[in-house]
Amino acid sequence: MDNYQKVLDFFAKADKPLSAGQVAEGTGIDRKEVDKIMKTLKQEEKIVSPKRCYWEIKK
Repeated sequence: MDNYQKVLDFFAKADKPLSAGQVAEGTGIDRKEVDKIMKTLKQEEKIVSPKRCYWEIKK
């Protein structure tokens, strides 16, 4: 499984909004890589921000 899918799955399983740091820690992926993947997910509108600096899967 590639890092993109790992991050997407991590968001899908989360029961609350997550920060990039929490995603990096939970997946074991480097923070800079997580930031790049999250940027792509935002552009694809797969994640949304309910509050500043926190993200969740779009419902």
